[in-house]
Amino acid sequence: MKALLSVSDKTGVIEMAQALHGAGFDLVSTGGTGGALADAGLPVQEVAALTGSPEILDGRVKTLHPKVHGGILARRDLDSHRAELDAHAIDAIDVVVVNLYPFVETVMQPDTTLEDALENIDIGGPTLLRAAAKNFPHVVVAVDPADYGWLSERLAAGEPVTQDERRALAQKAFQHVALYDTAVSHYLRSDADDMPEAVTLGYERKASVRYGENPHQQGAVYADPLATGGIVRAEQLLGPELSYNNYLDGEAAWRVVSDYPEPAAAVVKHNNPCGLAVDDDQVAAYRKAYEGDSMSAYGGIVAFNRTLTAAAARAMRGVLYHVVIAPDFEPGALEVLKRRKQARVLRVAPASGPAEGLDVRRVSGGALLQSADDISVDPSSWVTKSKREPTDEELLDLAFAWRAAAHVKSNSIVLARDSALVGMGAGQPNRVTSVHLALRVAGDKAKGSVLASDAFFPFADGVELAAEGGITAVAQPGGSLRDDDVIEAADRLGLAMVFTGSRHFRH
Repeated sequence: MKALLSVSDKTGVIEMAQALHGAGFDLVSTGGTGGALADAGLPVQEVAALTGSPEILDGRVKTLHPKVHGGILARRDLDSHRAELDAHAIDAIDVVVVNLYPFVETVMQPDTTLEDALENIDIGGPTLLRAAAKNFPHVVVAVDPADYGWLSERLAAGEPVTQDERRALAQKAFQHVALYDTAVSHYLRSDADDMPEAVTLGYERKASVRYGENPHQQGAVYADPLATGGIVRAEQLLGPELSYNNYLDGEAAWRVVSDYPEPAAAVVKHNNPCGLAVDDDQVAAYRKAYEGDSMSAYGGIVAFNRTLTAAAARAMRGVLYHVVIAPDFEPGALEVLKRRKQARVLRVAPASGPAEGLDVRRVSGGALLQSADDISVDPSSWVTKSKREPTDEELLDLAFAWRAAAHVKSNSIVLARDSALVGMGAGQPNRVTSVHLALRVAGDKAKGSVLASDAFFPFADGVELAAEGGITAVAQPGGSLRDDDVIEAADRLGLAMVFTGSRHFRH
């Protein structure tokens, strides 16, 4: 019996090799792994001695040889395969322990060159894994050091590895290679190739959660190996474990504050910002965000795009928040937040990675892919369609509201005043209902506020309802067949109206 071991991550490999040797396996290995085994006092045959061929091309070719792959791929239940092994003096290889060059770890280093990346693309390793996994009814394949322990115990006791266990190990090996190849593909993909002919997505499980959106659903959190930062890699400083919905709402909160260049605070509930404000004074930003919808804020998630100060942490007293998010925290802020036994406190860094600009949504039978929504706000490019130009104050609030509307579920209507959200209508099948809901939430605060609509008004009724509630200015994309009717209503009611020229649906 032979076992081939060739690993980049040598965690646990000595113990695994000792168990294999004790169970009667002859050990075969490549340079680095072979040296480690020999240093541990284990008898090991170099692959070059097995094949009769030296490693060549600086180690690029080591295990790519019939005496290796013939020994792995031969079906032991076929007389013809066994006869061929005998005819070519090839020994069967019954156990393959392999993990791959550290490609991801290499390319994630800031000074990595293309040559460095290419030299860390493993060729022989994936080929060994695929061969062993293909022939799992006859070959045990181990790619994960977490499997070494139970396999060692089983082999040392002379107990068989069952077919179901072999199949599970093979699946893990193919998944490992698939994730590896996906990382290489994403690294090499051109930024210009936004919608490639074929695309694979690779994620590694980072954490388990108690359940999904509802208690009867399973859930887990996965990370893109080539990405950095983001809500998935948040550093949890305080509080109990995060739930599936905490991650979802945390992502919504972090994205909306990250989209503002000014110091911002947001309160999110059920994936929609119910409170949002910008202000150079962080305490003022928080208070304005909270007052946007103080009833809905209870039990929500609060996020900031600047280091959270102790003063802002104290300003949140008396309000239940399940998650508090910021890029960093003053020590005094953490002292205040420690008193919140149920609050998860997360330090989050900006997300980046090759797939970060790709929006993927699962649909039956496949997926929908699109580039990320570019929520650029340039009021100088907007066109005033009403007779009245917006005032400087209105234009500032319209820019704030327009950015916010892109983060609210469509059909979205956002009311804003003094760079703060005062009312919001989301997720309605018609725009008039969203206007009605935004006005109802805002109450008296609607008077003198401005309105942003993520898409055009198909009829004048939405604008007429907004004017009744005290709205003074409107930003919308334009493009309706009845734009003239909508503009006429704005003029008749004394509103300023600008067309932004872009739509921001968020379904």
